[in-house]
Amino acid sequence: MITVGLTGGIGSGKSTVAKALVDRGAVLIDADAITKQLQEPGMPVFEAMVARFGTGIVASDGRLDRVAVAGIVFSDEQALKDLNKIVHPQVGETIAARIAERAGTDAVVILDIPLLAEGVKRTTASVKAGSNNSRQRYEVQAVLVVDCPVDTAVERLVQFRGFDETDALARVSKQASRRERRALADFVVDNGGPESALGSQIDAVWTWLSSLEHDVVGPASNNGAES
Repeated sequence: MITVGLTGGIGSGKSTVAKALVDRGAVLIDADAITKQLQEPGMPVFEAMVARFGTGIVASDGRLDRVAVAGIVFSDEQALKDLNKIVHPQVGETIAARIAERAGTDAVVILDIPLLAEGVKRTTASVKAGSNNSRQRYEVQAVLVVDCPVDTAVERLVQFRGFDETDALARVSKQASRRERRALADFVVDNGGPESALGSQIDAVWTWLSSLEHDVVGPASNNGAES
């Protein structure tokens, strides 16, 4: 198994790159998708969030109102910490289980962690990545970063995801900087242009991934994570 951490700022087009790699045969473990699954009505994470933040985060259809949640935690550090304590351990357990399912195979596993750059730890052998608040880190053999200019990311958020420009800028500024992300990268995909320009870069990424040595890696011990 080859396990590679994939990250990129909001609006960078990371999901587009991930899909292209899956099309070439990679196995994607998407932390955001797992989070949404765990936040479905009736799930323990959903119930814990409602208990902490109130019924105002429940939409009229009974599902989680993600905009309402974002409005609560975006400017409230304690609320964000509480949210992380509810969500991250469950997400971590699910990710660990999915990695373990592929151990000992020839799979190229792409571990899509949005906040990888915010909690990365490099060692001589690997990268242990994950939010510091989650107390869960993962060993990966390399890090792939999808990069684009801030103004491009903001433009995409406004055009394709309905963000207000001020809100989009605020979201981008809350994350790791481009320099910080690129500093931890073993391979950078420049996604500042049109999607049509990605093809040759994805080919290069796949060649690089295929050249990595297979290993059996997985979740690191939580005991060493910072609080």
